[in-house]
This record gives sequence, C-alpha cells and structure tokens, in this order.
Amino acid sequence: MSDEKKPGFFKRLFGFGKSTPEPAPAPEPAVSILEDENAKRIAAEIEAARQEAQRQADQEAEQARQAHETARLAEAKAAEALKQKQAQEEATRRELEEAKKQKAEAAERARIEAEREKAAKLEAERQEAAARAEELRQHALKADALKQAEAKQLAEAEAAKAEAAKAAATLQQAADAASKAAQERAEAEARTRSEQAQADARRLAEEQARQAEIAAQARLAEEAKRAEEARLAEQGKLAEQARQAEESRLADQARLADQARLAEQARLAEQARLAEQERLAEEARRAAAAVPVPAPVAPPPAPITEAPKTSWWQKLKQGLAKTASSVSEGITSVFTKRKLDDETLEELEDILIQADLGIDVAARISAAVGKGRYDKEIDPQEVKAIMAAEVAKVLDPVALPLIPNPGRVPYIILMIGVNGSGKTTTIGKMAAKFKAEGKTVMLAAGDTFRAAAIEQLKIWGERTGVPVIARDQGGDAAGLAFDAVKAAQEQGVDILLIDTAGRLQNRTELMAELEKVIRVIKKLDDAAPHATLLVLDATVGQNALSQVDIFGKTAGVTGLVMTKLDGTARGGILVAIAEKFRLPVHFIGVGEGVDDLEPFEAMDFARAIAGLEQLKA
Repeated sequence: MSDEKKPGFFKRLFGFGKSTPEPAPAPEPAVSILEDENAKRIAAEIEAARQEAQRQADQEAEQARQAHETARLAEAKAAEALKQKQAQEEATRRELEEAKKQKAEAAERARIEAEREKAAKLEAERQEAAARAEELRQHALKADALKQAEAKQLAEAEAAKAEAAKAAATLQQAADAASKAAQERAEAEARTRSEQAQADARRLAEEQARQAEIAAQARLAEEAKRAEEARLAEQGKLAEQARQAEESRLADQARLADQARLAEQARLAEQARLAEQERLAEEARRAAAAVPVPAPVAPPPAPITEAPKTSWWQKLKQGLAKTASSVSEGITSVFTKRKLDDETLEELEDILIQADLGIDVAARISAAVGKGRYDKEIDPQEVKAIMAAEVAKVLDPVALPLIPNPGRVPYIILMIGVNGSGKTTTIGKMAAKFKAEGKTVMLAAGDTFRAAAIEQLKIWGERTGVPVIARDQGGDAAGLAFDAVKAAQEQGVDILLIDTAGRLQNRTELMAELEKVIRVIKKLDDAAPHATLLVLDATVGQNALSQVDIFGKTAGVTGLVMTKLDGTARGGILVAIAEKFRLPVHFIGVGEGVDDLEPFEAMDFARAIAGLEQLKA
C-alpha cells in the first residue's frame, strides 16, 4: 500500500481539485472497482436524499399552499359572512325604517282621518245649524206673514167697527166706541140727509154694527191673545239681542278705551320726545354760545335695586282676583252660620252663574256641595274646595299643551280673534317661547288693516330675533299669507305664526275674508293651517261664547288662548267655554311682558278662581 495521499472523493469523482494532481500510477483493478461501486452507492444515496428532500420540500410547499388556500377560503368565507351580516343588518335597518315609516304614516293617516271626521262632524253641525237657522227663518217669515195678516184683519175689523160706529152715531148718536170726531162728522152728515134715509140707514147700521161688533169682539179677543204671545216672544228675543248688543258695546268700549289709552300714551310719549329734543337743542345752543367751563363732577350713581320678581301663581291669582273676590264674598255671606238647604244652594248657584261659570257647571257644583250635607252647617272654605275640584274636572280634559308636529315643516299656526283681543302680543310671546326651545320661527303680519299691528309685530320680531314677512298697510292679507308660507317652506322654518286682522264674529264679509286666507294657505299645504288658535279677551264675558261658536264654524278653531287676565277680567267664562265646546286651552296671558304667557294648568286656575292657595307639590 502506497503511503501517498489519496485524492478526495469529489476529486476522484469529478476530476477536479484545488491543484492539478500529478498522474497517479494506475491502481490495481480490484481497488478501482470497489471505489466505483462505493461512489455509485454514495451517489445513489445522495440522489435519494436529494429526492427525499425535494419530496419533503414539495410536501411542505403543498401543505403551505393548502394552508394558504384554506386561509384564503376562510378569509373569503369570513368576508362573505361579514357581507351577509352587513346585508342582514342593512335589511333589518331598512325594515325598521319601513316599520317606523309605516307607523308614522298610519299615525298620520289616523290623525288625518280624525281631522276629517272632526271636519265632517263640524260640517254636519254647521249644516244642521244652517238648516235650523233656515227653519227658524221660515218660521219667522211665517210668523211675520201671520202677524201681518192678523194685523190686516185687525185693521179691517177696526175699520168696520169704526164705520159701523160712525154710521150708528150719525143716525142714532148711540154707538158705544165712536170717537168724538166721528160723532161730529156723523152729526154733520145726518143734518144733510132726509128723514127717510135716516130711518133706513139707522136700521141697516144697527144690524151691521151689531154683527160687526160681535165678530170684531171675537177677532179682537183672538188677536189680543196672539199679539200677547208674539209680544212676549219678541220681548224675549229683544232682551237677548239687547244683552248681546250690550256685551258687544262693552267689548267695543273696552277696545276703544284701550286704543284711546294707547293713543294717549303715544301722544304723551311724542310730546315728551319733542320736549326732550327741544331741551337738548336749547342746551346745545347755550353751550355753543357760552364760554367752556369745566364739566361738573357727576355724583356717583345710586345703587340699582332690582324689584322682586312675581311668581306665575301670584300673577294668575291677581289676574283672577275680581272673579275670586266675587265668588269668595258670596260664598262666605251665604254659608256663614247657616244650615244647608235648597235656598242656600239656589243662592250659591246664582253666585256661580254671575261669575260666568255657566248654568251647567253651577248646577254641578251646587249638587256636589249639597250631597250628604242637608240641614248641616258647612264651612265656606269647604265649599270653595268643592268648587275648585269640580272646576278642575271640567278643565282637566282641555288643559293641553301646544306641541307642533315635527313631521309638518313648517308647522303653520293661524291666529284669529276679534279686535283688541291681544293676538299680536300673543304671537310675539309665543315666538319667544318657541325660539327658546331651539326652533326656528317666522312671523307673518297678516293684519294689513292696521299699520300699528304691522309695526308692533316688527318690534316683536326685532325683540325675539325672528324674521317678519310684512307688506304696506291695506295690502291683500291672503296674498301675504301665501308669500309667508312659501318663504317658510323654502327656508325650512320650523314654526310659522300668521297674524290676522281683528274682526267681529257677526260681520259676514270679514269672516269671508278669513275663509279666503285659509283657502290660499291650503294651496301650498292642503293640511294647513296645522293649528288655528282663537285668542279670547277675558274681559268680554259671555260674548266669548259667541266668538268660539262662530269662529269655530268659519275657521275650524283647534285651540284657545285666554288673554288679559289682569285683575279686572271675568275669567269664569273659560269654564263655561270648556264645558260647552271641549276645545283645548293651550295658553293664558296675565300681562304684557314676554314671560306673562304660560301653558294652561287646570288645577292652578281652578284654585285661583275659587280663592284658594296653590297646592304644593
């Protein structure tokens, strides 16, 4: 065996190395064959190892690809699941929105149906009232015709009787009912006739006079009976007309007094302003002519003491002081140291009727007071408490706040009422309240008849920061209402308050103008006005019932606002109105300040009108 270093395996296998080997001596044949077999075996093992490694690598790659594919599929499934979930959520949201929309539409349809039913009912009542009025008119015409016919018959009977009496007096000078002039004329005629004519005429006149007098007496008795009945009916009618005329006159007097007071205040203010201007001008002239002198040191200003604020309950109690005082004094005088009987209950009922609470409410309160208390003494305070409870029962169902429908934008409120009821001031106060609630408000100066009303509403608009749609005095009120609704729709205003001219409820042409305003508004929104509020002056008393009746038939009143509860008012009429018409009472006003209009509270009003203190919470 040679000691020479053998070449490496790769060198022997592939024939290369780090250096060029020297040619080795030829090996022995057995050794070369063994080495070749080893090399082949090793190469086979290496190839097998390589293939195994390749196979494992391929398996791992396949596993990785499968894992990647599985992950991709999982992500796709997750994305699909997320998409399905989102689709389901979207479908659910749409279903909820659709359900809400359907619910809102159902509620709106129900409201519209209720409004239609109410309108139909009002129309039926109006038609029925018109039919009744027509029937009464026909009865009146028939009565007038009958009366005229009876008067004619009576006149004919009187004429026949006079003729008979005249003829009898001329021929016989013995007629019972002839006048002195007729007797004189008969005597003059008798002297010119012949004796034969006198005899014939006397017999004929006697027979005619007797028959005519018998018939006339029967007719006169019947006519007297009918005339008396007609007179009594006419007296009742005239008394009612006189009462209504007196109430209207008092309302006009109050309105004219207010206007005169305002005019006098304006005149005095103008005089003061002119005087102040003249004084300032005179001071300026003197200052220009005088030598400048050091300005005097002004004294320190006096500390400003803020007047204590009056609570709403105190204002309400003061506003109802007249009615409460009248009721309280009457109850005290009737029930002090006196047992309860029919007479005391009748006196109580009279007191309540005089306080304008209405006949039905007065009877209900009297019955409640008398229940289980006959022949017993009752404390006046207990009577007042019973009265307050019964009044609250009447007022509770109508004490409803004004809540604009958010689905109606703009929510259009039409303000109506007679002259001097306080519509414009009430609109300004309501605008301030809606503005404080975060709503956008617009005002429309629809009282184009009075320039003062337009300026007054503009002042309220400046005070509350609310835009005012206005025209010059004498403009078309319906056209202005149309422009105001259109502007409110374009600007997306939440609340539109429309003022109207004051009008007496018995003026047909003025009520027709109000109907025109409503028709024009409906051209832009067939559901408008969404609220029609009648403003009532608390000082007019029973005349307010007529206002609610006629304005309700003409304009479809949806709610009431009672104003001018200033201590001289007759606030009890609100109870009678609530009992008869069942209309919501949204606000009551007790003064001119912006805070002097508040939502109507039934129990507070009832206790204030009964002269009791406020219930504590």
